[in-house]
Amino acid sequence: MDAGSQPLTLSLPDTEATLALGRKLAVLASDPATRAALLLRGGLGSGKTTLVRGMVTALPGGDAAEVASPSFNIVNVYPTTPETFHVDLYRIAGGDPCVDEHLETAADQDALVVVEWAEYLARAAQPADRLEIDWLPAESGRRCRITAAGERGRAALAALARSLAT
Repeated sequence: MDAGSQPLTLSLPDTEATLALGRKLAVLASDPATRAALLLRGGLGSGKTTLVRGMVTALPGGDAAEVASPSFNIVNVYPTTPETFHVDLYRIAGGDPCVDEHLETAADQDALVVVEWAEYLARAAQPADRLEIDWLPAESGRRCRITAAGERGRAALAALARSLAT
């Protein structure tokens, strides 16, 4: 997280609230000025893939995407605008050259990158412009803390905070 960025902590009472957050993130991803990679950290069942489903299905072309956790594929590429690279590092905690190649391809295309189990992503491989979403323990529903890095990440976090305030 960059100095000066204020984290945003959200309570998501149900699945619909998680999908709605994903839809708000889709709006940000549609604008190159606020398109930032999403690095998701949280346990099994915390809401990571649900968030991605809400985001991808709200993007143009998302109706043709079948969003599922890419645990076995490692990377799913969805035919959205912008194109979405959905990476899951659960099975490859030690890293994989295939993932690095996909991340480079996504960066070259200014595609949207979403990484589940981002705690396994090497620091050197983390996109400079990113939102980091950490799923936190909650008595009910879900909680997450969103932090930003890079110019587009900070712009995305500010825009998200404004959209949630309205």
